[in-house]
Amino acid sequence: MATSGVRSVQLGGLRQWWGVIAAALLVAAWVNRTAGPASVTALSALVLIWCFFQAPVTCAAPVRGREDGCRNNATGLLMGCHIRQHRWQKLKMLILRRQLRAFFSGLFSDGKAALVTLAALGSFLSGLATFVPGAIVK
Repeated sequence: MATSGVRSVQLGGLRQWWGVIAAALLVAAWVNRTAGPASVTALSALVLIWCFFQAPVTCAAPVRGREDGCRNNATGLLMGCHIRQHRWQKLKMLILRRQLRAFFSGLFSDGKAALVTLAALGSFLSGLATFVPGAIVK
């Protein structure tokens, strides 16, 4: 069966933005202090996974003729846009030492990428803080 290229609206856009809901629940768990360390750790991991693989950001893969890289929409900080080569380029930037600096500078290239990067760092630190004794009092 051929598709028209339009995404299905079964979940009403929730498929793309579920990480924001998880981040809001994570903040509520820290503020309310009723959630235990296991739930805070699980929410932190969910937000981190969303930031790395599904958050809507620009691709920014290296492209000839453009200093700022590809401007297509991408899914997540680690993934590229719809062009397969861009996905490999972004993953290769993490592995090759001489391209690691370019990858990290691209994390703060625009507002969307900076916000998603800060959310990923916050959720990572939140997950680490759950292992500190007395950080979360149930």
